[in-house]
Amino acid sequence: MRPEQDAPGRPAGTGSRRSPEGGVVLFTAFEPSGDAHAAPVIAELRRRRPELRICAWGGPRMEEAGAEIIERTSEDGVMGLGGFLKAFEMKRTIDRIDTWAREHPVGLHVPVDSPSANFPICRRLRRRGTRTIHLIAPKVWAWGHWRVRRLVHHSDHVLCILPFEEAWFGERGVDATFIGHPVMAKPIDEAALAEGRRALPPGEPRIIVLPGSRSGEIKANLGHQLEAFSTIRGRFPEAAAVIVAANERIAATVRTRFDPLPDGVTLQEGGLETVISWADLALATSGTVSLDLARQDCPMIGSYAIPRWQMPVASLMVRTPWKLLPNIVAGEEIVPEFVPYVASRGAEPIVEAAMPLLEDPEALTAMRASLAEVRSRFEGIDPGEVAAERMLALVDVWSGAARDPASPEG
Repeated sequence: MRPEQDAPGRPAGTGSRRSPEGGVVLFTAFEPSGDAHAAPVIAELRRRRPELRICAWGGPRMEEAGAEIIERTSEDGVMGLGGFLKAFEMKRTIDRIDTWAREHPVGLHVPVDSPSANFPICRRLRRRGTRTIHLIAPKVWAWGHWRVRRLVHHSDHVLCILPFEEAWFGERGVDATFIGHPVMAKPIDEAALAEGRRALPPGEPRIIVLPGSRSGEIKANLGHQLEAFSTIRGRFPEAAAVIVAANERIAATVRTRFDPLPDGVTLQEGGLETVISWADLALATSGTVSLDLARQDCPMIGSYAIPRWQMPVASLMVRTPWKLLPNIVAGEEIVPEFVPYVASRGAEPIVEAAMPLLEDPEALTAMRASLAEVRSRFEGIDPGEVAAERMLALVDVWSGAARDPASPEG
């Protein structure tokens, strides 16, 4: 009988599996990225402690890793709704989680990112004595510093995926551990990349265009990115570009809004790693994809266009000197970023940053070296392993089974 199966004759979910402090381990994730981040941690927990009962509001990757999915919440449904409908549906989801937890005592709650959804769940479960370990620290260092107080009240520990976060949270009274980043931990198959490049278009320079993973990002950013490429192609007639769409829905949006594509531009669904290995320069909408690029030392220009009227709000909300993740990790601007910038400026900022790089191979080489330094801060760290080890060590301390190895008495 596999560890996750219940004993014969028992209803599903009533097996007598050992769980922390007499309850289940409950993961709650509300984005596809949360589903992806949680899966390797769940798999490692199952490997180390197969007797644990791990339940989740989550997605298919978490299920494949061994979690018992109570409801699917990490796909586009709720997150795709707007305004009132989204808030109403999220409130109903939180109520269902609360009701379920009354009948299935939760020993450990693992909220995965999405603080606006997860903080209310933490508040309700902690009233019943549930321990809380946040997987992926809320980005309160970027905006909403006041939310650190909530984190102090709504967590026992925070697992961080950026190197500076452990010290940042520790200085503010939040126990935290750096576990590495899932994107940076993925192994690179050089042979597979070389084979995949055979199908990509010839040309020089080679530009990868990454317009984002949401339809609103495509609308706001891809037009500027394509305009920038067309200008680059005017200077370099042999230039080639590949737009990488994250999925079929995004590819369909691109085809609908940008038909025909400019000369020299190809649209491809998936295959991000291969196209990054092919590219000389990336024109990227800001987000986690900037770490995908840094993982292969791929030079980039990050941008995110917004209407002029939104600029004052954005400036008030986001207080960090840099917004692009490689620059944040480096603590300086190692790649050009325009995050955010006024949409009415069009492609001008992107072109002005791209031309000096494309005209000077040494500038690209220098940027690759800086990105390699960022990459080195994540090397040798497996987030699934580190997170699971830290979680189980804390659970053992709380249950009295062991001392905390990180504590002075450990």
